[in-house]
Amino acid sequence: MTKPALTLYLAAPRGFCAGVDRATKIVEMALAKWGAPVYVRHEIVHNKFVVDRLRDKGAVFVEELDQVPADRPVIFSAHGVPKSIPAEAERRQMLWVDATCPLVSKVHLEAARHAENGLQMVMIGHAGHPETIGTMGQLPEGEVLLIETEADVAGLQVRDPEKLAYITQTTLSVDDTAGIVAALVARFPAIAVPTKEDICYATTNRQAAVKAIAGKIEALLVIGAPNSSNSRRLVEVGRNAGCGHAQLVQRATDIDWAALEGLKTVGLTAGASAPDVLVDEVLDAFRARFDLTLEMVETVKENVEFKLPKSVRDPL
Repeated sequence: MTKPALTLYLAAPRGFCAGVDRATKIVEMALAKWGAPVYVRHEIVHNKFVVDRLRDKGAVFVEELDQVPADRPVIFSAHGVPKSIPAEAERRQMLWVDATCPLVSKVHLEAARHAENGLQMVMIGHAGHPETIGTMGQLPEGEVLLIETEADVAGLQVRDPEKLAYITQTTLSVDDTAGIVAALVARFPAIAVPTKEDICYATTNRQAAVKAIAGKIEALLVIGAPNSSNSRRLVEVGRNAGCGHAQLVQRATDIDWAALEGLKTVGLTAGASAPDVLVDEVLDAFRARFDLTLEMVETVKENVEFKLPKSVRDPL
């Protein structure tokens, strides 16, 4: 039986970013150094496949420090944690390793610097997301005001409109955030802006790559987890750029093939916490169903690499 022809546009950059790669390596190196089990507070990154693979190697994922035996190492996830968490680990004399993405740590340092200068913080982010919780937890309660939309700006109650700064979650939609920032600056002209964009390079690059293929495709598939902020933003970017169908899938078995029936062009990308093996799995599923033509659309080359913590690099 003849397979229907389909052109699949593969966006690049896609998949693992340097922060996610570093975090997963930290868990693997901790297991090699200290043996199993190694405990991880929260999912190391938001991807079930990655978490399950590390669990199979001996990682144990928990939500709180009191679930960690005192004699075993604990790793803090790539999303970052409130200041109270490492302080509590120190109090308990635990062996801990911080796998916070360096670009998230940059935002933490930025918030602390503004606070030292007497500024109250406005954070643009998603309520309840681990990164938002971690960043807000760098300062005392009330020092960071969270907003999610342009509409939230109008309701902000600040201590002093002349002494404000804003920071953002690193995985937001570039376009949506620009609108919120414009509303903030319009209402609070004196607000201090980040010295360098808080939204990370990987989020920006992946969104730009989706925009580059959006005009060529009838549907977009984004490989990523439902709780992955950057993956969900890629779906939104695709829809806003005109893709009639944009779907988030964790892996090939989640694809809604009926929605793709009769289409001639489909786009594919992957969130920053989705490994290449899942992209290959989806490509194989397309090849099994279609006479596939693969077109790569690369907007920029990434060569970012973050140094691993000394505690996992040094031998016992």
